[in-house]
Order: sequence, then C-alpha cells, then structure tokens
Amino acid sequence: MRESQFLVVDTLSAAVHDLCREHGVWKTARALLLAAWKHREEKNQISDLSNRMRRDVGFPELEDDRRNVRFNPWDIRL
Repeated sequence: MRESQFLVVDTLSAAVHDLCREHGVWKTARALLLAAWKHREEKNQISDLSNRMRRDVGFPELEDDRRNVRFNPWDIRL
C-alpha cells in the first residue's frame, strides 16, 4: 500500500493551488488556520496539573502549588 501512495503524491504547491481553485483562497486559509490551531490544542501540558494529579500520574510535585494556578476573572466574587 505504501508504494501505491507514492505514485499519487503531488507537490504541496499544486495541492494548495487545487484547493484554492476549488474552494477559494479565504476558505482554504481559514481551514489551514483551524487545523493549525487544533494541532496546537492537542498537546498535553503537565504545567496545568495540580500536585495531587501530578502525584497520581507519577510526576514530581511542585513546591508551591499556588504558582501553578492561573488567574481567572470568573472566580472573583463580589
């Protein structure tokens, strides 16, 4: 199957040109940005984990758990 895939491969510029011709430049650019944004969101970060969760997964705890907490304006009580 891998050998047959190599026969169908076009250059990147030709593929982008075909997409722009078929769907338009703005829709193609928007789809590219959305794909890049979703790829960025998929990365797992351990910096957001609390000490309890870090212990559960086997990572070392942070000395001061408060520096791991982000400021959220929705948590302000009036």
